[in-house]
Amino acid sequence: MKTFMANENTIQREWFVVDAAGQTLGRLATEVATVLRGKHKPTFTPHVDCGDYVIVINADQIVLTGNKWNDKKYYTHSTYPGGLKERTAKVLMAEKPTRMVELAIKGMLPKNKLGNQMYTKLFVYAGAEHKHQAQKPVVMELRG
Repeated sequence: MKTFMANENTIQREWFVVDAAGQTLGRLATEVATVLRGKHKPTFTPHVDCGDYVIVINADQIVLTGNKWNDKKYYTHSTYPGGLKERTAKVLMAEKPTRMVELAIKGMLPKNKLGNQMYTKLFVYAGAEHKHQAQKPVVMELRG
């Protein structure tokens, strides 16, 4: 029996919808990253992008435990001297409600071209509406 290796011709991609309302950020991100990577499939191949598409709705209603709304910091740098900007989770949520979910999921994907390709299959929306009804996404239930 030969070992199965997935390629572009054998990959079957699906669409999933995840409701982030009331979900903890890290636990949500690990499950979504697993689906984007394709590790939930028995045909997982590490060097091939065999993951599925994921739509995350209600990203503005995620939950952070403890005092992370005030203590967790997000940094950006303009590459100029003194160009470091620091925002707390509360401020980032007020400015860009989807950014925290995107950053958490992207940090759990591989740091190479393959990871960038997987990241393009993620769609995050602040509200309950999304524009992907034509793909007939399936509701994905999260563990826990």
